[in-house]
Amino acid sequence: MNTMRCWMAALAIVSLMSCEKVSVPADYTQSSAFPTIYPDYVNVTIPINIAPLTFEADQPADEMVASYTVGDQVVVCGGQMQPEMDEWRELTAKAKGGAIKVDVYLRKDGQWTRYKPFNLYVSPDSIDPYISYRLISPSFVTYETLTINQRCLENYDESVIYDNFLCGHERDGQCINCHHYQNYNPGRMQFHARQTLGGTVVVYDGKMKKVNMRNDSILLAGVYPAWHPQLNLIVYATDKTVQNFHTVDSNKVEVYDTASDIIAYDVENDLVTNLENDSTEFEVFPAWSPDGNTLYYCSGHFVKGDTDLPKKWNVVTHYKNLKYNIYKKSFDPQTMLFGPRELVFDAAAVGQSAVLPRISPDGRFLLFSSGEHGYFHIWHHDADLWMMDLKSGEVRKMNEWNSPDTESYHSWSSNGRWVIFSSRRDDGTFTRPFIAHIDTNGHGSKPFELPSADPDYHRQFMRSYNIPEFMRGPVTIRPQDFADLLKGEAVNVKYTRRLGQNP
Repeated sequence: MNTMRCWMAALAIVSLMSCEKVSVPADYTQSSAFPTIYPDYVNVTIPINIAPLTFEADQPADEMVASYTVGDQVVVCGGQMQPEMDEWRELTAKAKGGAIKVDVYLRKDGQWTRYKPFNLYVSPDSIDPYISYRLISPSFVTYETLTINQRCLENYDESVIYDNFLCGHERDGQCINCHHYQNYNPGRMQFHARQTLGGTVVVYDGKMKKVNMRNDSILLAGVYPAWHPQLNLIVYATDKTVQNFHTVDSNKVEVYDTASDIIAYDVENDLVTNLENDSTEFEVFPAWSPDGNTLYYCSGHFVKGDTDLPKKWNVVTHYKNLKYNIYKKSFDPQTMLFGPRELVFDAAAVGQSAVLPRISPDGRFLLFSSGEHGYFHIWHHDADLWMMDLKSGEVRKMNEWNSPDTESYHSWSSNGRWVIFSSRRDDGTFTRPFIAHIDTNGHGSKPFELPSADPDYHRQFMRSYNIPEFMRGPVTIRPQDFADLLKGEAVNVKYTRRLGQNP
């Protein structure tokens, strides 16, 4: 490494702004390595409208200074890197379609070192302004503090959509899950509450109702919703779920079904019907194509092993043999009729189990999570993201996004240029949201962690992000309004043999 001087006289005319009124060191030693920072934002691609990417040193250092440069504009920060919002907006606007160059200087034992500069590539592709997610403690058996939250990606504002504590606690607890929106619209949403005052909350253009989805003709209430892009039609899985705890397996928890079907719910008429209910198949995770003409889902074939055991214990004993494939059914919006199931990806044939199919807004790519067995991949350290090109049929691992730990629960942005997914790559325990750009040919950029005002926030935050979903705006209904609805009576569904007909 060679000693150098920075900021020569030729740079004196540069417009130098400072978020902490600091300056870059005059004397330093040059390193050929990138700095080790947290979160790792080295050479990532970001949306033009994202909040400032704050970071801190992740290697021994007594002091840090960094400069952000675009053309003749420079922003200098000291300590933790936290650019002011106005300065950040000016930088990203100037760098649109190009890059912000970041120089990091670290002082250790009185000596400054300048590290190899890295870029923040600023895509002209914007991102949806909001995401929502569940926040849950990774304690496996408790959920009293569970909330559904929403976060503005253009700043750091976060608010609660609904809180478990509003309707119950301790023995009278409640568990909320499966928030979902019709076509990214926060005014058309639903979520499910189990146990105390349970029911499915459905919001549609200012109207709210609590629905009792249970019916003698279907297995149980609906979970894992998929709202049709245009119609008042929600498809669910309905399942009997069990979880077991490992004593030596690194995965800690195994969640599996002993029965699972696919049902459809007519929102306006409160009608339900079975779409798939083969007792030898565990159907789960429905998802619509963007045009609403195809329903995708996953199914694992149950093969009875020990004949003297009931079905539940057969699944427990042979859970590693259960692998899920991806299927589809055609759908005619005019007649409300579904076609027979068709195999899309035979994951079992390549020793995998594929779940959570999500179709890109242009209809070309199918993104899914895959692991060695089962369907609850959020607990599987081997889970990776895979992509199928529906045009060519090519299937590949998204190695540019995957890590040595869990990747699962992914969603597409409304313009199809961004994907958000949950990953345990930081510490193997807590899931954090990561965002990555994807081009029109299905090639992804390096993922970056959801920015926080304090770069150390996620290292101190003791809850996991679950099911991140993009939204075009915020949910404006108050949490207490949802609680009041849940405390009231539910609308009971009626069973019909075919959608579009009276029961």
